[in-house]
Amino acid sequence: MLSDMQAGRAWANLQDASSQKQEAAHETPALPQELKWRVLARSAGSVFEDIAISRWTDEQSNIRHAEATTPAGRYFIAIALKTTRLKLIRERQIIFDGIMPVGTIYVSAPGKRIAAQFHAPCDFLHFHVSADYFPSQPGEPLAETEGLDDLVHLRDPFAEQLARALTEHRNAADMKFARCIGQTLAMHLARLEFPRTKVNALPKWRLRRVEEHVKAHFDHCISLSDLAKVAGLSRMHFAAQFRAATGYRPREYLLHQRIEHAKSLLSEGETPLAEIALSVGFCTQAHFSTVFKRMTGETPARWRCASKNEAPALLADVSEVGASRSCELRSSMASRNTATARFAMLQM
Repeated sequence: MLSDMQAGRAWANLQDASSQKQEAAHETPALPQELKWRVLARSAGSVFEDIAISRWTDEQSNIRHAEATTPAGRYFIAIALKTTRLKLIRERQIIFDGIMPVGTIYVSAPGKRIAAQFHAPCDFLHFHVSADYFPSQPGEPLAETEGLDDLVHLRDPFAEQLARALTEHRNAADMKFARCIGQTLAMHLARLEFPRTKVNALPKWRLRRVEEHVKAHFDHCISLSDLAKVAGLSRMHFAAQFRAATGYRPREYLLHQRIEHAKSLLSEGETPLAEIALSVGFCTQAHFSTVFKRMTGETPARWRCASKNEAPALLADVSEVGASRSCELRSSMASRNTATARFAMLQM
């Protein structure tokens, strides 16, 4: 196991690298985009070093399939940058099937082949880490590396912070800074304590019933007993299985759905915030604003302004491209007219 001193040293290196990343903006990008799931191009930075990092983004909404094998001597670690829905399968065994929230970690051991089925747009950071970062300790009843194989750790706040630190400075992040992030993540995983008993995830058909009920009644008061009744389970069993399936406590999931619907209302028009708060199930605007800022990092008013500023910027870009093309067309026509006039003069 790694000591607290080692973890502290890694954090110090991380902060030092962060302060220097602006100076390395001209260097090789530390976050190359994958053209194919989990396939890292040889030209993309430090592929043959102990840690390599890439990003996989897919905005398609249809069902997609992909397969990959973790190279020998390396662990594959993925961090979800946005909430998505997917299924992970290895050797006909379902490892995960359901909603994967932001901050979720998935780990695959060296030499393991995995199949993925994506059901929604997704965005992941992929870390390809040397197995030397996860040594087995002799004399332990259960080696840490066994717990890392096919690990799905839902909503890890620390991993989410590391991913945000890297993606927010992707244009200025150099390889040293990215490598420090990867080292800190490896130390974090090596120090995780895995549960001795595993809670079964809520079956898909029960989960679907709960999701449909929340979608239809999120603007009303919904209690834990209501959701447990819809799922056909006791409150205790439902809460544990629901969290195992989604990474959310039932109350958190309900708030998440309310905030997502509020976002669509905020971006559609000028509906007063108090009216939006009531329409998505909050009793007061103050409570709505508090929850909204906690989950998005911005107040509803600021989020609305930001979302509306993005649209004019996009239209401006389109207009600029159109104006540029119009200018090119006029220039081309003028050149042709000049050439025609010269030709006519030569004929006279």
